[in-house]
Amino acid sequence: MKYIIVAIWSAIFGEILGYIVSQLTLGTYNYIGVAVIAIVVGEVALVAIPAISGSAAPKEISSEQ
Repeated sequence: MKYIIVAIWSAIFGEILGYIVSQLTLGTYNYIGVAVIAIVVGEVALVAIPAISGSAAPKEISSEQ
């Protein structure tokens, strides 16, 4: 379920960002391409960020001495 929610929100924010960038650069706005790229980036971030953060977490040291 979280993958679907991330895909929806990535598409929404990607469309907003894509529209603003296309207006600032005077480029053409391709809503399908922007949505696909935003969803892919969002899903990769959903998988990669916890994996990177998990490996960077400090190991617990036992206090048994």
